[in-house]
Amino acid sequence: MLDIVLTTLGSVLFLVVAFFAVFPYGWKWFFRRSDIKKVNMIPGPKTVPIFGNILLFNVPEEELWHKFRQIHKEYGPTFRIWVLGVPEVFITDPEDVEVILSSPSHIKKSMDYDLIQPWLGTGLLTSFGNKWHSRRKLLTPAFHFKILEDYIKVFNSNSKILIDKLTNQVGEPYVDITSYIAMCTLDIICETAMGVTINAQNNGEAEYITAVKRMTKVIVKRQFSPWLYKDYIYYLSPLGREQVRLQKFLHSFTNQVIKERREEYRNNIKSQENNMPKSKRRRLAFLDLLIEMSENGGLLSDSDIREEVDTFMFEGHDTTSLAISWTMYLLGCHPEIQEKVVHELKDIFGDSDREATYEDLQQMKYLEQVIKESLRLYPSVPAFSRQVEVDVKLKNYTIPAGTQTPILSFIMHRNPKVFPNPEEFNPDHFLPENVVNRHPFAYIPFSAGPRSCIGQRFAMFEEKIVLSSVLRKLRLESLDRREDVPLLLELVLRPKHELRIKISSR
Repeated sequence: MLDIVLTTLGSVLFLVVAFFAVFPYGWKWFFRRSDIKKVNMIPGPKTVPIFGNILLFNVPEEELWHKFRQIHKEYGPTFRIWVLGVPEVFITDPEDVEVILSSPSHIKKSMDYDLIQPWLGTGLLTSFGNKWHSRRKLLTPAFHFKILEDYIKVFNSNSKILIDKLTNQVGEPYVDITSYIAMCTLDIICETAMGVTINAQNNGEAEYITAVKRMTKVIVKRQFSPWLYKDYIYYLSPLGREQVRLQKFLHSFTNQVIKERREEYRNNIKSQENNMPKSKRRRLAFLDLLIEMSENGGLLSDSDIREEVDTFMFEGHDTTSLAISWTMYLLGCHPEIQEKVVHELKDIFGDSDREATYEDLQQMKYLEQVIKESLRLYPSVPAFSRQVEVDVKLKNYTIPAGTQTPILSFIMHRNPKVFPNPEEFNPDHFLPENVVNRHPFAYIPFSAGPRSCIGQRFAMFEEKIVLSSVLRKLRLESLDRREDVPLLLELVLRPKHELRIKISSR
């Protein structure tokens, strides 16, 4: 009998030691009994000791989408789960979302973003406090519409290459549209953000894209493997060693770009000092601004610059690439809507082959509705999260300080009270008369409030030009039904398999 008691006590002691030693966050909540009671007043699935609800998410990656929707359906617009002693309160009600996102007090991202920091550092995506405020202020002028106008030529030239590539596939059974769009948007972001022409569309699969895709999978896998949260355990694991290899490649890519641009900046300064002509180069908004600040004031190190470059390379490429891909896929599923877009483009361009201008973009009203509807159904960033720093009073519950508050845009955008027949692809959801009385936080593909996406206008310009350029020349026919396309909830919303589209000439 004594042996059984000692064995049981030993097992309990082992679990407690494991909890405090391996899982770095749960112990902070262990003694907060009143706050635990507040969290448990929020509905949510039944927990098991220590692990909480983490075992619920031990499902194939394509099932996570359905798992969250199932929990939301069962427990309502605000629900909680516990993960190894840490509470997460999921919010999907627009009024409650506004409380979190509109407040300057809640700009700190949740601890999930800590897992991205080895790759992206504490750039604009992951920083908070004074650093975030100063960087946001610094980078905002880089996305002024006058600067974005200068990028239209780059959008057009790379769209033309994309059309040539897709035209070569006319008559083929199908293309995987995501791979073609990924190459095009990589060329665009490299050229507009950093002044580097890598010609990914003509040189085949870019190693950079492969590395980014794999890195996002690695980070998400770690996110759902809390036994790997501790760095000294993680970096001994095969997954951790793989992340180190990927980071080394991605960082070396951006370091090389920064080195080249810094050398060019210095050469231009020397040319001016010697009254010689400047070397020809295009002004690069945020990268040049960071290099200029580094050279003149010494306030930014190369690693500071790299974390911003890495952030914009990730956020400006992967998200836009998927937004365009999903829009093409949906237009291929709905030929009647595709033809309405083509009719609008015919009214703008007639039979000419001229490139799109800034003024043309303002006239693409229906195409903009289509893009917004695509982002409603398939938001490039399907969820984002905050860690509240003070107690927060929502409509029905109080969230204690320190709670993680994920906001699930992919669920919010399917609220039938906001979007009638929410599973239907209907661009009329974004007619002015349907938008005017909608809660401003009911549709948030670019987040909202102080931390809304700084590059959303850049993204909309790029998407309009790429989509309009393709649709003026080619017809799209999607071969797979939406219900047959499994989704992966990663850092971005990806299709698990190819998005198969048949291409034909107009």
